[in-house]
Amino acid sequence: MSHLTAETSSTSLLSDQALSLVQATAPIVAAHANEITAHFYPRMFAAHPELLRIFNQGNQATGEQSKALAGSVVAYAVQLIDPEAPSFDHVMHRIAYKHVSLGIRPEQYTIVGEHLLASVGEVLGDAVTPEIAAAWSELYWLFAVQLVAEEARLYQQSNVDPSHPTRPYRVVRRIEEADDVISLVLEPTDSAALPAIAPGQYVSVFVDLPDGDRQPRQYTVSATAVRTRLQITVLRVRGVNGAPDGRVSSYLHDHVKVGDVLDVSAPAGDFVLTPTDSPLLLASAGAGITTVLPIVEHIARTQPQRTVIVAHADRRSQDHALRDTVLHLGREIDDFTSYTWYEEVDDGDTRSQEGFMDLSEILLPDDIQVFTCGPLPFMRLVRSTLLDRGVPPARIRYEVFGPDLWAAQSPPPESGTDLTP
Repeated sequence: MSHLTAETSSTSLLSDQALSLVQATAPIVAAHANEITAHFYPRMFAAHPELLRIFNQGNQATGEQSKALAGSVVAYAVQLIDPEAPSFDHVMHRIAYKHVSLGIRPEQYTIVGEHLLASVGEVLGDAVTPEIAAAWSELYWLFAVQLVAEEARLYQQSNVDPSHPTRPYRVVRRIEEADDVISLVLEPTDSAALPAIAPGQYVSVFVDLPDGDRQPRQYTVSATAVRTRLQITVLRVRGVNGAPDGRVSSYLHDHVKVGDVLDVSAPAGDFVLTPTDSPLLLASAGAGITTVLPIVEHIARTQPQRTVIVAHADRRSQDHALRDTVLHLGREIDDFTSYTWYEEVDDGDTRSQEGFMDLSEILLPDDIQVFTCGPLPFMRLVRSTLLDRGVPPARIRYEVFGPDLWAAQSPPPESGTDLTP
């Protein structure tokens, strides 16, 4: 999946002194990681407010971005100092794709490094000696250089100039799919060809909001049936527990109409099919259906003999977007099965099951490949159920909407070093 080398997990990438100090201090840095990253973002934005137009401010408000950054840095450190730690390659690759979709440039790593390392010192205090600071600086720059190299490869592969990461697309059709779900069909304003899009990839859409803010959001390319156009499907984010509604999704729902122009990135992401004939289980919930449609569309066109099982969970049938389209495409696949679970099943609906998705009893071929997309608790349930049924972890792929908070991580090794301020 990743083009990063096996050296990513080699302890020799750090100098001996830095390795020793990172090993000794990793537990306390990990314990304060969320505090450090929560301190870092306001510090950086105060000095560089222009970066507010790149970072998802919704994820900033919920703290998800801080947790994701903290988890990534800790996981990266752990795989450098612990030979038994899980590979970090897949996380590195996902981060690089996300950065490319946002137009992140190498010089911005200098800004991030300055404020992140300063936050380590300001949160942990005088216990961070110059030697410890230098060790974590070495680790950060190793992380940054590997990301810059991977992003340069992806920019070149996509023929994208990072200083101009988006392209204007005109809205040519707007489809009301379900309650709070719309699809926008887009075509390049220059009438040039679409970029290559692998089923399951996403694009970043940059929106200029009425208050003057510019914000990006990532949406799966939910269909490319018309080869000169692509489609994104947008769930309106409703605020819960006092949180505000999603600014970008609300703007797209309430204001964007046919003829409007949006800035859209090149396709990105590694949640894509691998060349195989293995049977496929696509397990989704809610907006995760947007990753299912392009995959089913692709298989119907290129591998109609392949076994495909689609399992979807939603609140109600009225919230289940793209269902009819997926089922229609399924008729073109020789061996296609569909299962649906709703929290509330309509009277007379004999096709759907009530409650949460339960994959414990459905028939699964031995060599099943699994793709799952939806809320984190849902994907964890899918994964644990399938692991209990003997599906190998390597055959279960997942996609997270928003910061990747589900990356496999190992706790740092125990240490007697105390950096508590």
